[in-house]
Amino acid sequence: MLAVLASVFVISMSGALMPGPMFATVLAKSYKSPWAGAQVSLGHAVVEVPLILLIYFGAATILENDITHLILGIVGGGMIIWMGLGMLRARKAYAGGTKDTPYNAFTAGIILSAGNPFFIIWWATVGALLVLKIADYGLGGLTALVLTHWAVDLIWLSIVSGLVYKTHRLWAPALHEAVFVACGLLLMGFGGWFVVSGVLAIG
Repeated sequence: MLAVLASVFVISMSGALMPGPMFATVLAKSYKSPWAGAQVSLGHAVVEVPLILLIYFGAATILENDITHLILGIVGGGMIIWMGLGMLRARKAYAGGTKDTPYNAFTAGIILSAGNPFFIIWWATVGALLVLKIADYGLGGLTALVLTHWAVDLIWLSIVSGLVYKTHRLWAPALHEAVFVACGLLLMGFGGWFVVSGVLAIG
């Protein structure tokens, strides 16, 4: 089982280190709290753990359905575009600390996970293979997989959150605003990509 868990760790780390919508949101939310990374990862787990259980009990084919991808792409991508647009519009207030986003970090973790069709596809393919390999070890093995995978996200996002919270007061005002612009554009870009990919899935 240790070999399977080692592969889970390495694969999870390679995914966690790639900048994406969760990373961008953690950057923005960490201005207010050093716990933003942990809260986003908890929200992520709310979606991810049931998904892993569904795959374990044989529902991976549902996740590969084109209609599922279409719905997730349009609804989820639209929500993520809304998050990014709001960040762009109120970037000065967010950077100045006079305003916070209308959603907390925990809720953001849920939205960004449930609305990401590529996250679902990953679990229906690569993730399903990992679940299949660990299935021989029963629920104990599955629990170990969940904890190993989630720990990678938790630790990485917590490190990012802690560093941003401790150092952002030293940044120039222009850099503060630039971070929120970059995060907003990144969210809108990913959201648009998710919408287009959902539509193309049934093309």
